[in-house]
Amino acid sequence: QVQLVESGGGLVQPGGSLRLSCAASGSIFSVGSMGWYRQAPGKERDLVATVTSGGTTNYADSVKGRFTISRDNAKNTVYLQMNSLTPEDTAVYYCNARITRWGISNVYWGQGTQVTVSS
Repeated sequence: QVQLVESGGGLVQPGGSLRLSCAASGSIFSVGSMGWYRQAPGKERDLVATVTSGGTTNYADSVKGRFTISRDNAKNTVYLQMNSLTPEDTAVYYCNARITRWGISNVYWGQGTQVTVSS
């Protein structure tokens, strides 16, 4: 069994910062690419950022220069540092990871954490 557990969401004022964390646990052989996605009410789930096991990052244009994705391979954990937040960043944020166990690779998702940017 594999679990991705997110933490760090909450309510923040415009211009503020939050740091999200997502830890993978279970019988894991290896973790490949990890990422963050978000879904606002009435909208589709969109890519925010991804990071490969080697540290190569990719960002949505809307968050470039404000968000930073990173990972700790020893802890199977991915982080998202979010700065200069705006109300448009309000959404449920989901992490995902490509995890190999018993020779089979699958993408797993966390349960989501709410981020609300409001004054």
